[in-house]
Formats: sequence, C-alpha cells, structure tokens
Amino acid sequence: MSQQPTDIRLANVETENAASPPEDAPIRCAAIDIGSNSMRLVVAQKLAGYDYRVLDEERESTRLAHSLSINGNLDPATIDNSINALRRFKKIAEGFGVYDIRTIATCAVREAGNGGEFCQRAKDEVGIDIEVISADMEGQLAFRSVAQAFDVRDMNVAIADIGGGSTEVVFACGGHIEEIVPTKLGCVRATEQFGINEELFTTPDSLKNMIAGIDKELKTLLKKRPFVPQVLFGTGGTFTTLASILMMQRGEVGQMEWGYRIHRADVSHMLDLLSKMTLKERKSLPGLSTDRADIIVAGIAIIDRLMHRMDVNTLRIHDRGIRDGLMLSMMEDLEPGSPDDKAADDQRRQEAMDTFSRSCGVDMIHTQHVANLAVSLFRQLTPLFNLKETDDETIYASAMLQDVGYLINYEQHHKHSYSLILNSQLPGFSRHALEIVANVARYHRGANPKKKHANFTRLSDNDQTRVRQLAAILRVAGALDRSHRQQVSQAEITQHPDHIFVSIEATGDPEVDLWAARSRTELFCKAFNTDIRFGLHRPAASGVSN
Repeated sequence: MSQQPTDIRLANVETENAASPPEDAPIRCAAIDIGSNSMRLVVAQKLAGYDYRVLDEERESTRLAHSLSINGNLDPATIDNSINALRRFKKIAEGFGVYDIRTIATCAVREAGNGGEFCQRAKDEVGIDIEVISADMEGQLAFRSVAQAFDVRDMNVAIADIGGGSTEVVFACGGHIEEIVPTKLGCVRATEQFGINEELFTTPDSLKNMIAGIDKELKTLLKKRPFVPQVLFGTGGTFTTLASILMMQRGEVGQMEWGYRIHRADVSHMLDLLSKMTLKERKSLPGLSTDRADIIVAGIAIIDRLMHRMDVNTLRIHDRGIRDGLMLSMMEDLEPGSPDDKAADDQRRQEAMDTFSRSCGVDMIHTQHVANLAVSLFRQLTPLFNLKETDDETIYASAMLQDVGYLINYEQHHKHSYSLILNSQLPGFSRHALEIVANVARYHRGANPKKKHANFTRLSDNDQTRVRQLAAILRVAGALDRSHRQQVSQAEITQHPDHIFVSIEATGDPEVDLWAARSRTELFCKAFNTDIRFGLHRPAASGVSN
C-alpha cells in the first residue's frame, strides 16, 4: 500500500516561519507525478469527503525514460531537466502555501540503475522526497481515478495507463480490482526499442516489427485474462491525444476528452494514418502536441494491440489518472478520524468488509454465521496449538471475504477471491495483513496450499504455517453450514491424545453439515498433525454420539 502522505501545513507565502493558520483555514496539498515521459504537478484544496478542487496544474515533458531501454540508466541531461522542473514545481506549490508535497516516481526511476541517485539529488538539491511506487500501485491509483469518475460497479472493465516506459492493465469486475498486469510497453520505450523515431517512420517493416513485439509481450501477459471486458478505459497522455486528434478531425471542437468514446476501428485507422506521416507532418497535425509527435505512433500501436488482444471494441477516455488517484488517496488520508480509537477502527473495518462483500453478491447471513463459527473454533484451538491470538481477526476477515470471488464466477471463486481481496485496499488492513487474509480465503476450498502456488510461496515459513492452519479451520467452519441453514449453533472442542473432537449443538437435522465437515478434514489433519472427529450433542441425551 502507499505510504501515508506527509503532514500538510499552510504558511504565509512570504515566509515559511509564519504563524499557523486558523483551524478553519482551507486545507491545501500538492502532488507531483514523475513519469517516464512527463512530470506533472497538481495543487488542490480539500472539499467535503474525498473530493478536491484543483487550484493549479503544471506539466513538463522531461523524457526521463530517454535512453533507459538502451543503457539501463537515466540520461544525465534528463536528470538535470527533471531536477529543474521539480524546483519550479515546488515554488508553484509554495505560492499556494503548500510546503510539504507528495511526490511519486514510476517506471523510469523504478527501473533505472541510477534511479536512487536521482532521488537523492531531488532530496539534497530541492528538498523533495520521492516515493518510487510499484507497478501494482500505479494500477491501483489509475483504477481509483477511473472508479471515481465513472460508474463501473455493474461492469467488467479493463483500464490501461500508458506511460513512457510501461503500461499497467487493470481488470476490474463490479467495481473491484481482479488483477493488475504490468507490462514494459511504454510509448518512449517502444519508440526507441523499435527504432521508429526517424524523420520518416515508414522504414521497411518497422511498423510490422513493432506490432509483433507488442503482441509478443501482450500474448504472454494477457493469456489468462479473467474475463472479456465490456469496455477499455484509457488514462494517460496517449489516450487524451488520440481523442484530441479525432475530435479535431470530426469538427467536435470544444467537446470534453473525458468520457469520449472511440471504436477499435478508429484506433486502427489512426495508427495507419500516423504511421505514414513524417515527423514534420505529425507535428503540424491539429490536436497533436509537438512534444508528443515522435512517440504517438508507438502509443497508439499499444492501444490498438491491447484492444485486439482483449477483444474490446469500445474505448473510453479518462483525462485524469495516476496523479488524480494519488490526490484522492491524499484527500482520504486527510479525513478527520481518531487513529488511536480501536473501537472506531474496528467499526470502519467491519463496515468496509460488509460493503465489499455485499457488492460482490455474497450471501451475508451464511458468511456471518461461518465467520462466527470460525472464530469460535480458532479461539478454542489457540491454547491447544499455540496459535497467534490476534489471528482471530484474520480468520474472521477471511471468512467474511471468502466468497467475494462469486462476483467473477462460481467455478474458481476462491482464486478470484484471492485477487479481489489482495487488490481491495480495504481500510484498516496493512498490505501484509491483506495478503494473509487473501491466502486464507484462497484455500477455504479447492486444492491445499502447495509449494508450486506463487501466492503461497511468497509468504515466509511462519506465514505459510498460519495460512495452512487458518484455512483448515475455515474449511471446517464453512462445512458446518454446508446446508446454508445456520443449523449448527455451537461447536465445542475437546482434545484427546490422538484426535480433536468437535461436539456440535444444532437445531433441526444437521446431517448435511456433519457430512460436509467429516469430508473436509484433510487439510486440518495435515496442518495440526492430528485427527479431527465430529459428533452431535443433544442436551436432552446422556452422551455424545459419533
């Protein structure tokens, strides 16, 4: 998850040592996005909720990714230009009384061998701390921006953020991220990699070679796409430029780029048109800025191949993106709260889980019942097997979220649950905590955890043991409501030398629930190295039947 934003303080424009602003003064903040092609600043004032009003924006084309694909380092000249741009951006922010600026860097700085040196120079020379974010975080921020601007709660969508050095593709279903696919396809990188920045683009086979290279990258990465998206949302300068050119050609001057619809055939035609132009001709094309003329062909080729590979016919343009997602995140962090109030935190976490589960179509009555049973079983087993006491919260969350994968489909819902939980960014959970919850939910049914499962082997040995044990308990709890009738009201555990005995109290006839529990003991036996047996306790009877 992203780091917390630095504290925001307002000061008089004339001096940094001015008195603190009154409590009711407007809250302002600034964010800088250091991309591979350009650097952007936004200064904003907080509004009610997570909304904000833009006070000022600035953009500079710094081409930080120039030569990165060739020598693996940031070019010294582009570093100097970027440092100078940061210095100017900082002064603009200070003009609005903002002295602490959230600054993120993406692909170019993340991949460059001298990326750390660039960050150190920014700190030493400009006084700006740069947070280098992961490709997954880029996808998260892009999704957050799109989800705020469009209603995607009832749609299967893909979101692509094309930068200078990479493209992040996000698959989202029902308003939740299912998968984030990072690629090394960027408009600057592709331009240099395939040698298409000559004065005449149409060198022999150059377009064909570039398309083949893009297809090769996408074929590997998108071969297991979770679904066919209904629409592709595009963020980044390549998409807004494409919309701008088309609107100029169609005489739609003055129409907003935001939400603009483009058909796949239009993308293919535009690629064909631009690829046959010289650089000089492209620079004079209405709607195309001169600083993007040399990389626009590669950018549109990426769009074209993405739509082809995903079998998407409709593209919608979003004129914001990572920077907007970052600002929305900052606005959320600025919301008043009581960080030391555990009861309030627990309530927010519970509400977030409930909202998430309901939006995914989960049977909440069954899920809540299973969660309560799982916690009860866990707490009884804790002293017997020296379990981590605080994991009662972990198994509860795993039970509440285990079925969110139904949003995608039933067949593999446990696997989809893993992806949805991991990408949910639920409040109150650290990234590591969500990973454990996602893994426990992943193994509430289906195959046992295996060393060949990448999601499992990423965990430490201790966490792997936790996941096995918690998932084993969750399987038993889930089985005890196999009928979905909430007949098992209580489960009492007693330890015997060679087994664990679970005595259940029930209303009605719990035959199906007992049958399911007895058939789902394999993981439990392995995880706890003991047998487990079940019996029905009838209060009016003198004993327990097996």
